[in-house]
Amino acid sequence: MVSESGSIILPGTAALTQVGRLATLSWEVLRAIFRRPFQFREWIQQCWFFASVTILPTALVAIPFGAVIALQLGSLTTQIGAQSFTGAASALAIVQQAAPLITALLVAGAGGSAVCADIGARKIREEIDAMEVLGVNPIQRIVVPRVLAAIVVSVLLNGLVSVVGVLGGYFFNVVLQGGTPGAYLASFNALAQVPDLWISEIKAFLYGFVAGVVAAYRGLNPAGGPKGVGDAVNQAVVITFLLLFLINVVLTAIYLKIVPPKAL
Repeated sequence: MVSESGSIILPGTAALTQVGRLATLSWEVLRAIFRRPFQFREWIQQCWFFASVTILPTALVAIPFGAVIALQLGSLTTQIGAQSFTGAASALAIVQQAAPLITALLVAGAGGSAVCADIGARKIREEIDAMEVLGVNPIQRIVVPRVLAAIVVSVLLNGLVSVVGVLGGYFFNVVLQGGTPGAYLASFNALAQVPDLWISEIKAFLYGFVAGVVAAYRGLNPAGGPKGVGDAVNQAVVITFLLLFLINVVLTAIYLKIVPPKAL
């Protein structure tokens, strides 16, 4: 592999270079958040855009997802004679794992791809270069409002998915499987705790940040031409999905080690 300067770059070195550039962009975004002037109007517009393209799909995905979890766990707990704990198992699975992942996947797939395409189009039209010539920081002007919008919408949608998923699980467990409403709610109250919600929101926060930064990074570095922008959008979605699952494994392992389970 040969760089633009003519030097030979090994494949592993190229991958590390991409990781380093992505980390550098993340740091630049964190620094630019506290700089003035803050693009408040742009941030509000991006929040509305993210919310408008993700609220309905997220709610529609959360209902069957919660139903599948409730039905599967309900069948399993019935087989082992622990049907009274179906509510707790379903709710914890939805709040801790399903809600942040559903939110992040839709934010990255719907909102992140649009952000990548928008920034990539600006890049190939040389608008980003023109902004730098005029002394305008494109990170502060374009990237920061979109990353913050992805974070805010992810956190809010995570709460929506948690509520819709738990209600959907309650309905399918009680109505279709003949569960007891009191046992469902009692088991949830017996095993669930406040840190479960906190880790869910922390995951959503990090997922939104990663989705926004990866989308911006691929948009700022297209291969060239409209086809390069399309390829960058696909790469941004795939990279975001891989990073989200990796972060989920790490955060879940840390949470289970730090926070003790609630005693019965």
